[in-house]
Amino acid sequence: MSDTSLTVIGAGAVGLSVAARLAERFPDLILLERREHHGTETSSRNSEVIHAGMYYTPGSLKARLCVEGNRLLYEYCEKHEVPYHRCTKIIVAMIPEEVAHLEKILATGRTNGVELEMITAERSRELEPNVPAVAALFSPNTGVISAHGLMDALLHEVKTKGATFLSSAEVMGLEKRHADYKVTINTPGGVEHFTSDRIINAAGLECDTVAGLVGIDPDQAGYRLHYCKGSYFSVASSRTGIVKRLVYPVPTAVSLGVHALVDIAGRLRFGPDAEFLEKRALDYRVDASKRAAFAKGVRRLVPSLSEEDLSPDISGIRPKVQAPGEPARDFIIRDEADRGFPGLINLIGIESPGLTACLAIARHVQGMIPA
Repeated sequence: MSDTSLTVIGAGAVGLSVAARLAERFPDLILLERREHHGTETSSRNSEVIHAGMYYTPGSLKARLCVEGNRLLYEYCEKHEVPYHRCTKIIVAMIPEEVAHLEKILATGRTNGVELEMITAERSRELEPNVPAVAALFSPNTGVISAHGLMDALLHEVKTKGATFLSSAEVMGLEKRHADYKVTINTPGGVEHFTSDRIINAAGLECDTVAGLVGIDPDQAGYRLHYCKGSYFSVASSRTGIVKRLVYPVPTAVSLGVHALVDIAGRLRFGPDAEFLEKRALDYRVDASKRAAFAKGVRRLVPSLSEEDLSPDISGIRPKVQAPGEPARDFIIRDEADRGFPGLINLIGIESPGLTACLAIARHVQGMIPA
C-alpha cells in the first residue's frame, strides 16, 4: 500500500488550485514545493491580470480554460474575499493600419465566447484621455487580482481539507514502480522517500525536469522549456492617475506587448517585455539600462509620460514550450499512461493565461482522474 494516493508537485497558482480541488477526494494528498514559501516564482511575478480570453486560438486549452477560468476566478474572489478589481481593459490601435488587427482579435474573442466591443477613437478617449488611439477594443471582464491573496486562500483550503503541504521539498527522484511511484525529495532535514499512487506535475519552471526524472525525454515529448523573462517598470506615484484601467497595444508574436497596468494597490506599471534567456538561471534583476527602450513603448501608448517617470520594478520568467521565433503553443495537460506511466499527469508550459485559468485547469485535471 502506498504512503499517499496523490502527490501534487509545485505550489504555484496551478498546483495549489489542483490540490485544493482534489484534496476533498484525496484527503491524504501531499503538495510539494521546492521553495520555502508557496507561489514565489511565475505565479507572483506577473501582471496579475484576470484575462478575458480574446487572444487564444479557438478550441485550444488556453482559450477554453481562460474563458472558464475568468468566470471561476471572479466567483472564487467573491466567496473567499480575495482582493480583485474588475477594472476593464482596452486594446488600442495607435495607427489606422492596426485596426485590422483589432478586428481579428474581436473575431477570435467572440468565437471564444468573450464579451468584447469595438469602440471609436472618441469613445476610447473618453475612457482614457491620455491614450491617443484611433480605435480600440473594450473588454468589460478583464481585471486584476492579488495573486498572493488568491494563493493564500487556496493553500488555506488545501490545509482545511486535511492535505499535507511540504515546503522546501525539492523532488530529486521519481521512479515508476509496479503499482505506484517512489518520490525522492530533498528537505532541510535530509533526503526522504515516500510512495504515491498518482502524481500531478505542476512544477512550473521545472516541469520538464520533473517529467524527465520519471523517464520521459523532454525533447522527444516536446516538453523542453525556454525561459522568457519579462521586466516591468513602475511609474512615479505623482503620475499614477494618468491611466485608469489596463491599456494594451496590438500584441506581438512573442507576447501581449508592453502594457499599462493599474494593480490592486493603484500603482501604475508598464510591462512586460520579452527576453529569452540563454541559460536557465533565475535572474530576476531588472536591467535599468532598458529604461530608454521601455520609455519608447510607453510613450507610444501615453505620450505625456517621460523616461524620467519610469523606475525599474519587478521581473518574471515565463515557462514557454516554444523556442524563440517559433509560433505560440498551447498548454500541455497530458495523462502519460500511453507512455507507460499510468497515474502521471504532466502540466507543461503553463504560462499566461495560467493565473486566470488556474481554477479551470484544476477542474480539467479532476476530470482526467477516473472516479
